[in-house]
Amino acid sequence: MSNLQRKGFRFAPYQAPHQTPFERLFEIFKELITHTSGDFDEAMDWLRELDKEYELTTDDYTIEDFIEDLKSKGYIQEVLEPGDPEEEGDGNMSEKSVVSLTAKMERLIRQHALDQIFGKLKKAGSGNHKTNKIGQGNEPTGDLRAYAFGDPLSAIDMTESFKNAQISHGIGNFSLSEQDLVVQESHHQAQMSTVLMIDISHSMILYGEDRITPAKKVAMALAELISTRYPKDSLEILVFGNDAWPISLAELPYLKVGPYHTNTVAGLSLAMDMLRRKRNTNRQIFMITDGKPSCLKLSDGTYYKNSAGLDSHIVEKCYQMARQAHKLQIPITTFMIAQDPYLMQFIREFTAANKGKAFYTGLKGLGDMIFEDYESNRKKRIK
Repeated sequence: MSNLQRKGFRFAPYQAPHQTPFERLFEIFKELITHTSGDFDEAMDWLRELDKEYELTTDDYTIEDFIEDLKSKGYIQEVLEPGDPEEEGDGNMSEKSVVSLTAKMERLIRQHALDQIFGKLKKAGSGNHKTNKIGQGNEPTGDLRAYAFGDPLSAIDMTESFKNAQISHGIGNFSLSEQDLVVQESHHQAQMSTVLMIDISHSMILYGEDRITPAKKVAMALAELISTRYPKDSLEILVFGNDAWPISLAELPYLKVGPYHTNTVAGLSLAMDMLRRKRNTNRQIFMITDGKPSCLKLSDGTYYKNSAGLDSHIVEKCYQMARQAHKLQIPITTFMIAQDPYLMQFIREFTAANKGKAFYTGLKGLGDMIFEDYESNRKKRIK
């Protein structure tokens, strides 16, 4: 097994027709930069190793040529950062040049994740989630009803209205009255406020399995989907380890696992605080986790930790948060990557307390399930 396989990379030496040397390397680079959490130097080290194994470059187009193209196309940039004064020897601090990703590259990484997970989705108008409730929207149901004051003119079915006028008044004495007007019923288009919680405890990279990269890709894909297809919806993202804190869209490619326990209560508390500020009717929490809750922050600022098993004190706090979310009409959908029986039992009881949903899944298909649940929740949650 090669070093690349041990790191979780799967690479097939396939070259798509009509790809330029840059395009071929760029597809691989986008995947590598996601796996390395935005570390350009590490990504290039892996690209050079792949080049040695699969001969990706030629004498006419080298890795150095590829790097220059990345710069000229605006995907990377060189920035000056303060150096280490200890390395200088005289205590003076010089500047050093480092390579970083541009906003253009960060956007492409999100689009790459969207294409990988959800496929090549077409852009649509704002707020176009169809629900099972009748109201004003852009999705016709095929049903007609009499015009009522306040209905938009765009909803009037002119063909059927003219037909009614002909029946009522005849062709020779044609006139169109309000009583002749009918409108097309359409599905109400709801808005959704979603908080995505990502577990960044140490177990997300344990046992030789990279679980944080798929979770990161799902977050990037969901964010890109909402911003391009459902721009009236909102998505906020938080991470939780010993504590919980929100992260911005720009931070997602650089997200890493830390030496943390799992403070699920802190994550849920922050998620509910975020959603309390939303005026949208529909609110929901998606939680991606692979481990048991093992940490609480106490009122004096210290931490109560127990990684040995499902501590009854910690577990009961989780159930309390689940019940509180239910009172606020915030369903929690848990995507549980681990499949240990005792952890699955905890999630079943947690889900029952919230009357939410749980999926016990591996990493494969995680994005598809989140996307499907996102849309189905919007249909069901409209009031």
